[in-house]
Amino acid sequence: MQLLDGNKTSKQIKEEIKTDVAKHVADGYRPPHLAAVLVGSNPASQSYVNYKIKDCSMVGFKSTLHELADDVSEKDLLILIDELNRQEDLDGYIVQLPLPKHINEDKIIQAIDPIKDADGFHPTNLGRMVLDLPTYLPATPYGIMEMLERYHIDTNGKNVVVLGRSNIVGRPMSILLSQKGNPGNATVILCHSRTENIKEFTLNADIIIAALGVANFLTADMVSDGAVIVDVGINRVEDNTSKSGFKLIGDVDFDNVKEKASYITPVPGGVGPMTRAMLLKNTLHAYKRNYLNKED
Repeated sequence: MQLLDGNKTSKQIKEEIKTDVAKHVADGYRPPHLAAVLVGSNPASQSYVNYKIKDCSMVGFKSTLHELADDVSEKDLLILIDELNRQEDLDGYIVQLPLPKHINEDKIIQAIDPIKDADGFHPTNLGRMVLDLPTYLPATPYGIMEMLERYHIDTNGKNVVVLGRSNIVGRPMSILLSQKGNPGNATVILCHSRTENIKEFTLNADIIIAALGVANFLTADMVSDGAVIVDVGINRVEDNTSKSGFKLIGDVDFDNVKEKASYITPVPGGVGPMTRAMLLKNTLHAYKRNYLNKED
């Protein structure tokens, strides 16, 4: 069994981005600029955004954080988004999810200018992804594709099972792996909460991507020997042995499944760091496309 080490791989990617950015800045161009919008005081969201700000500093990006109160109106949030859309020196930005219940997330995502959509969630970018056109890919599926490529995991003609059908992970993941390319060219089955006899599908899978959001859902008896396991789940569970009183675990029963897997991602330290690295790659793509190309 080999760990798919997201921390190690994301550091390599960030070093590559840092070198690229330094060359452009040395040539007299401004650095890429990524902004984050944080609504409310959700601890997990605050932590995640802080990591993104640190990532920007590591690779030479300029970063801006817009913090709004829990009770900010949808109208005021849309006003900020319009300002960010029109900000000329801003290459990309993200609106950290989830948002408070009184704000329509779909409405907010659709208000983001597709050319500044660092998360890759806008319907325009998702549509371009489906058509296999140049676009900004959703960050988590993008990170998984990058990891598969860098670990030289062959997906050509392989049976892949994706567990979960969210617009953020499951659906785009199934599309990307079924498209022509490397990684790609896979036969993909998308399973979800209404799928009957999921075990029959997972036992026949060469690669399983677990993104259901259910702690320890994928157990060893559901996995064939030598399967590649990618765990997208991040579940917070009580743990009396830790100082915080909780720990993070994935959708995969890691300790038991690792004995059968050829490759497996840990939680934490697997997919999460790759997602953050892909936000940087999307922003760098936007910087080159919408700033450097215009300057040239």
